[in-house]
Amino acid sequence: MNSRESLSAAINEEVKLHEYDEQWPVLYEAERQRLLALLPCTFIDIQHIGSTSIPGMPAKPIIDILAGVDSMETARSLATKLCSADYTTSAQFNASLSDRQWFMRWADGRRTHHLHVIVHGSAAWAERLRFRDALRSNQKLATEYAQLKATMAAKHAQDREAYTDAKAQFVNAVSRAA
Repeated sequence: MNSRESLSAAINEEVKLHEYDEQWPVLYEAERQRLLALLPCTFIDIQHIGSTSIPGMPAKPIIDILAGVDSMETARSLATKLCSADYTTSAQFNASLSDRQWFMRWADGRRTHHLHVIVHGSAAWAERLRFRDALRSNQKLATEYAQLKATMAAKHAQDREAYTDAKAQFVNAVSRAA
């Protein structure tokens, strides 16, 4: 499947949550090491974010990775190298983003990784880590989020954007409060 086909398939992929998998941190670490070898001295820090980074959290089985760089110029310069190493992206979507660049890996007929390249230490960087850390440290909050995700996945099973949008208020509130 070529890059355009995988992006199209990803857009139409069903929202389906899986029970937490102990392999998710292992898969993250393997991809982290691969990125560090692919682009040595490029990343200031690489972090596992998203639901797969929260022990016990049901999630779509997509490993979200936050990669910190020194500037958006650096982030934008990585597309060719990443796309030659099993990632794909949407130039149109990335052009609409001011705080990050987004890349996706596709294998075995589904998304496997999302890579968010962000300026290390920026507001966008801190926001994503605050949300993750709040859920990791507060079981009540994590349970509320898991319930919201289940409800929204059932309601928006055929609409990934609506699913993501439906969680935004909760995510923003937790990030602000953390």
